[in-house]
Amino acid sequence: MATHKKQQLPDVNFSEYGPVRYLHLGTEWIQGSMLIDKPFDIELEYVQRMMAWLLFVEPDRVAKLHAMQLGLGSAALTKFCHKHLRMKTTAIELNPQVIAACRLWFKLPADTAKLNVVLGDAAEVAKHAHWQGQIDALQVDLYDHEAASPVLDSAEFYADCRRLLTDDGCMTVNLFGRSSSFAQSVEKMAQAFGADALWAFKPTREGNTIVLAQRTPKVVKRAELMARAEAIQARWPLPATKWVRVFKPLSL
Repeated sequence: MATHKKQQLPDVNFSEYGPVRYLHLGTEWIQGSMLIDKPFDIELEYVQRMMAWLLFVEPDRVAKLHAMQLGLGSAALTKFCHKHLRMKTTAIELNPQVIAACRLWFKLPADTAKLNVVLGDAAEVAKHAHWQGQIDALQVDLYDHEAASPVLDSAEFYADCRRLLTDDGCMTVNLFGRSSSFAQSVEKMAQAFGADALWAFKPTREGNTIVLAQRTPKVVKRAELMARAEAIQARWPLPATKWVRVFKPLSL
């Protein structure tokens, strides 16, 4: 479990290559990115796929919903939900340097009535009764500076995440690589959500696999997913029609 001990929090820095700015936590590992000329779009493919919950929501309802990010990264998801989708958006981040870096270097807007960036421990927030049943889209991307494995990855944690969701809510989680730890993570999610609630993308070229868990499992036909993907892509800068070809229910 992550803690608030300052000595455990890495320094934050950034680099630039061509049109892209990258966030680092004291290592060469990329913890997030931003297109310098389009700071509110999502640059990394796996981060775009964290938006796959949109496939299960009527587009006209999106602006009325509440998104929460556990782990701020470069604020790509937070900015997209706030600026493009016009959602109420809450982000939880343990490292105050990350929040400061996002405001200085990654165009994260100041807090408003609809945007709230909270300095805190994701494990504690997930357990807090205040948020239970309030979140429509929960996006979990919790890696330390070495990016080796999720910082929070227990059946108990995923059960807490499930309790945060509204009845129609979805959680998306970034899992790095199809290793034994991936299978273990999926098994823990299945314990919390039920195996029939899980969907997954094929891994990206970099090895990130996005898993989606539905609070209430629903069977959705491929044609319905494609129609929704076309509607998403027409409204927002997301390659949603590509998702449908590499996204399916996850059989354990």
